[in-house]
Amino acid sequence: MASIWRSGLLSSRSDVKVNAAQYCNDRERCYVIPADVISPSGWKREKAIHMNKDPAAGYCFGISKDWTSLQRFRRLSTSVINQPKYKKAFRLNVARFQAIATPYPLTKQRVYTFGKGGSEGNKNMKYLLGGKGANLAEMSSIGLSVPPGLTITTETCQEYFENGNIFPDGLWEEVLDALKTVEETMQASLGDPAKPLLVSVRSGAAISMPGMMDTVLNLGLNDDVVKGLSSRSGERFAYDSYRRFLDMFGGVVMGIPHALFEQELENLKAARGLTLDTELTTEDLKELVSKYKEIYQRATGKAFPHDPKDQLRLSIVAVFESWNSPRAIKYRNINQIAGLKGTAVNVQAMVFGNMGNDSGTGVLFTRNPSTGEKKLYGEFLINAQGEDVVAGIRTPEEIDLMKQRLPDAYNELVENCQILEKHYKDMMDIEFTVQGNRLWMLQCRSGKRTGTGAVKIAVDLVKEGLISTPTAVNMVEPRHLDQLLHPQVSTSTTLNLLKESKFIIL
Repeated sequence: MASIWRSGLLSSRSDVKVNAAQYCNDRERCYVIPADVISPSGWKREKAIHMNKDPAAGYCFGISKDWTSLQRFRRLSTSVINQPKYKKAFRLNVARFQAIATPYPLTKQRVYTFGKGGSEGNKNMKYLLGGKGANLAEMSSIGLSVPPGLTITTETCQEYFENGNIFPDGLWEEVLDALKTVEETMQASLGDPAKPLLVSVRSGAAISMPGMMDTVLNLGLNDDVVKGLSSRSGERFAYDSYRRFLDMFGGVVMGIPHALFEQELENLKAARGLTLDTELTTEDLKELVSKYKEIYQRATGKAFPHDPKDQLRLSIVAVFESWNSPRAIKYRNINQIAGLKGTAVNVQAMVFGNMGNDSGTGVLFTRNPSTGEKKLYGEFLINAQGEDVVAGIRTPEEIDLMKQRLPDAYNELVENCQILEKHYKDMMDIEFTVQGNRLWMLQCRSGKRTGTGAVKIAVDLVKEGLISTPTAVNMVEPRHLDQLLHPQVSTSTTLNLLKESKFIIL
């Protein structure tokens, strides 16, 4: 992705300053190098304009919005700094020539991309990328299978609110540029019926706020794309995904009560004499899609948006807005969370757990969060999407049963859990999806735990050589000790009491 998009021949430092003041703004980074470092053909490859047949006559400057290209541009600059003929010219160019030509301050990158084998962020950037975005970037960097995507920073959320709840100038263009990278990686495009790309849009604050902010899945579907998806993946799957998207988009983005969609679903199941959503036929799902669009029309007074890019923009706004929703504000107040700039927004290629009996989705802890036992603890569902587990729409199975249902994916999951514990040196909370027997990692974060679990996990991690004793002490929080020092009923006693008790139902 070429991003060094303007260049010019400059004969002196004063010319550099004049041109930079004219062309640079506070979202761009300016670097200056000798004009003869890059050949005219080199500039052409970067889609820049070479202004003189004799480039040795002066300087060129490049303005970049893309960090990867910018780093390459900077390395090229620094590689010639010690050559005698350039030393004098660069003597005053401090800080690796950064912003020497402009009085405008540099602002941080707004959009970061990630995907298997590489990313622009890392786990230490959670206050910028949010916990979810930072950990997606980190998992990508260590080689785990992570669907590619992009993260809009928490600072951008703050900027959105400071801008009167309007997208900052240039943000949408940056999002579309990053989306192109995702499309190239997936070899699919948003809105293309022949090779459809669907994405999820999720929130992700620096400090975990489970269930407090909004998520949209299967974004990119419309009446044309669903037909293309049907031809590639089957009609039932396509229309099941479509009705889910209409429900989530209507509720999360447009504020339509979920109960309206749920009532249509229950009415249809009752009319067909069915109990489970999975028993609905393709024709039933098509009928639901039509009814859901009617609900949308009645509630909003306008048709469901056909353009996937409109869907994406509206969903990003909805995630930003969810930062100041009553439940999110209340959660931060109760948990004494303050000083955060906003939520990041993660736009990620969809993988599907509802494609059949060789697919599924689940959540787990790498150790038991209640007791600290070193054993996977979690739940999964066959032929389902993540919201089915989180929202309690269907009753999940214990994670151990996944070993029998999806053995290859389970074995890879166990290996990934070991990798993540060694990398993060902590017990982890993980979300995953299996699509066609292939495992995809959707999220990881440090797992919440009880006082008993915290002490055992810290002690065990020391014994396993993953952390030091001082680190273990710091892992046990005051609230964990407070919990341990209170009288408790043992788990076995509680179970016995429940077995022996007689309940009177009034």
